[in-house]
Amino acid sequence: MSVRIGLSTIGAGNPAYLIGEIGLNHNGDVEIAKQLIDVAADAGMQAVKFQKRTPEISTPEHMKSMPRSTPWGDMTYLDYRYRVEFDRDQYIEIGDHATLRGLDWFASPWDEPSVAFLEDLNVVAYKIASASVTDLGMLAAVAATGKPVILSTGMSTMEQIDRAVSTLGTERLVLMHATSTYPLPPEEANLRMIETLANRYAYAGVPVGYSGHEPGLQISLAAVALGATAVERHITLDRTMWGSDHAASLEPHGLRTLVRDIRIIETAMGDGVKRIFPGEQAPLAKLRRVGA
Repeated sequence: MSVRIGLSTIGAGNPAYLIGEIGLNHNGDVEIAKQLIDVAADAGMQAVKFQKRTPEISTPEHMKSMPRSTPWGDMTYLDYRYRVEFDRDQYIEIGDHATLRGLDWFASPWDEPSVAFLEDLNVVAYKIASASVTDLGMLAAVAATGKPVILSTGMSTMEQIDRAVSTLGTERLVLMHATSTYPLPPEEANLRMIETLANRYAYAGVPVGYSGHEPGLQISLAAVALGATAVERHITLDRTMWGSDHAASLEPHGLRTLVRDIRIIETAMGDGVKRIFPGEQAPLAKLRRVGA
């Protein structure tokens, strides 16, 4: 099965759908968000993703009053969450910029009002963050939109993933193997889960991709070689910027290298049919002493 998002088809036999996770790496600044959209477009990605919260609802109760030191001074964690949220006009501005750069754009809603907010903006798809796998009420709201859904599976058991898949349905679903450690060490990557998830939902032909939080490129490249149909990576202008996700993000040069190498790997995978290639003809004539 394949899933259509914007102009791209996600599934076996198609180029990996590459998503630049901007998340909160814009630090609440529309101009930084636009620069990150440009970085993704210039690198050759197909989509950018944001995060949308209603902080009063989505912030865990025990976190709301926690102190947070920020570039704008000390504040509570809840006030910080409000500080970095974009409003409707800001989302229209960054969404239009993404569209003009030829990118799909969508977001991870973290609560049910955020689903309504994004639906009002007519996003082309929804991304479910790993932290929201068990929020069945929100998943039902997303499913009711009829839009394609990309579901990350970090910090979740197989039983929790099964319940989420049952709630969302499989018709327009893309699963993303993920481990929600920031930054991700290789020993926790568990890339064989790509095949495990593909086999588990093979009855519905659900495409499986990879959402990575590692600092380098190797694990994401290996995921593509193992069959990942989509790759999502956090992106930043500078990994030393203030914010919790920058250190596990790719800077512009790394992102360009990742996209280039993914496309090379896809070309190199071939079709598994043994043949003598044109480039082998000269060495064959020169080196083989005994014919068939």
